[in-house]
Amino acid sequence: MKRSRGRIVGITGWLWLLVALSCPALAAPQVGRDYLVTGAPTSEQAPQRHCTPEMQAELTERVEIPAPPGGWSGAPQAINVFNIFAGEVRVHHGDREICGRMHDARTRDSRFRAGVGMVVVPPAGNHEPIQVAWEKPLKPGWIPTVRIGAPSPVQQFDTARLLVRTACVAIAIALAFMALMGFLSTRDRVFFGYALLCALSVLGQSVLSGLSGYPEPWLPVDGQETRWLVAFSCVGLPILLYVMWLLVGGARLWPKTQRWLPWFTAGLCALAVAAAWLPTAGLSRLATAMDSGFVMGGVVVFALGVALLRRHRADAVPAIAAVLPFLAMAAMDLADNCLLIEYRVEAIQLSITWFLTVSAYVLNLRLGQLRRQRDEMRALADTDELTGLPNRRAGLKRLEQHMRDARASDDTLAVGFLDIDLFKRINDVHGHEAGDRVLVAVAATLTAAVRDPADVIRMGGEEFLVLLPGIGGATARARLEAMRSQVSAAGASLGVDGLAVTASIGLATLITEDADAASLLRRADGAMYRAKHAGRDRVVDAEAARDGED
Repeated sequence: MKRSRGRIVGITGWLWLLVALSCPALAAPQVGRDYLVTGAPTSEQAPQRHCTPEMQAELTERVEIPAPPGGWSGAPQAINVFNIFAGEVRVHHGDREICGRMHDARTRDSRFRAGVGMVVVPPAGNHEPIQVAWEKPLKPGWIPTVRIGAPSPVQQFDTARLLVRTACVAIAIALAFMALMGFLSTRDRVFFGYALLCALSVLGQSVLSGLSGYPEPWLPVDGQETRWLVAFSCVGLPILLYVMWLLVGGARLWPKTQRWLPWFTAGLCALAVAAAWLPTAGLSRLATAMDSGFVMGGVVVFALGVALLRRHRADAVPAIAAVLPFLAMAAMDLADNCLLIEYRVEAIQLSITWFLTVSAYVLNLRLGQLRRQRDEMRALADTDELTGLPNRRAGLKRLEQHMRDARASDDTLAVGFLDIDLFKRINDVHGHEAGDRVLVAVAATLTAAVRDPADVIRMGGEEFLVLLPGIGGATARARLEAMRSQVSAAGASLGVDGLAVTASIGLATLITEDADAASLLRRADGAMYRAKHAGRDRVVDAEAARDGED
């Protein structure tokens, strides 16, 4: 252990030295070297994108922002159009116009990233309205929001919305990586499925918010935004509803649903293929049907969660929490709530992020449960069922660790190999139940006589191993003699007529010639057999026995 720590400290020191040598500016700033200039001058002009007649022909929805009663003041006016889920947007005033698409940031004014915007300076007293046009929305409620005002506040508002959208996507990416780490450590397919769900949400949110086109398109969305959105609705909404059903415990209450519900969910996801061929009107109906079905399913999950909560089933709380934001959006949609209309993209993304966070919480509980099960299985694998002592496998590992520690610190280590005398006769005369009671009593006696109960091991049958780190020679022998007497007293305390319990103990102290644990155990075992041959109920030191032979 000390050697490993030394290596880590040494490697860390070399890394810091390498960083200091490769980045001298970090160690001591120098004149002319305390800044960094990147990039290179360019002759490329800012991209100009004109609104062609073909573009304008598709912009069937229009609104005019009239000038104030006294005409425009002559101050700059920023116009930003949000919630454009598909198609072009045109902003026009006088001889200034811009056409842009949310899914291709190269087509938009670089001052606006969450919407399509432009800054105009109408002459003072001018009454010409600012015109905004866009394509017909996919669904009736998914209408755009136009914000007008001074450039700085409008741009700051745009930046804030972009940060919210980006943060939601970043959280989904982080949760996906966490789930992958959980899958690699547990091999539980639930973690892998959750990682795929997060990845799907990243793609869906990117298309929904226009981040798929920022800073330039990285998904082939442009021109097919409607079909992408409907496809993600067909895939994402059934999966979200299925996960909510699992969270609320529906599969546990009705196990039969676990047979057909996955196939039903997969069938709904397959409708995404239809988005490639359906006409626009069909896409709108399909999207509306998916939304309605999702809301009805959410109501069922919520009702079931409340019913379980009334029965004091606290495990239903995550499902209720996960579905609440979606039901709140559905209620606001029915009420034509202006807040939802203005912030629909952010509301959807925040609801998805909240759902993923709640699911991650449940997944974390599952991880804790898996770890507890693993620890319990490991404890069962390393523990003797009858006495509760470490078994032979665990005991040998602990002995090897004690040997490494003793050699590293130049300390002593003694072991006592204990065998209950005539144990077969105890079983034959007094019964196996009495024999088990003897084993349990001996185990309790030995663990009470050492500092760490893990230093007493049941090697098998009636054999026990006692580890005495830091002790050797006469002190170790005295400790084992005391244990031998305590074993006899423990047998007498059982109150079984005619029962006498004694033990033969072989003592061995770690020496240079002990290459491994097996060598030390062989000497202790040999000393224990010498104790048997010498009349039982005694302690024999392997070193003393060897010196006597010599």
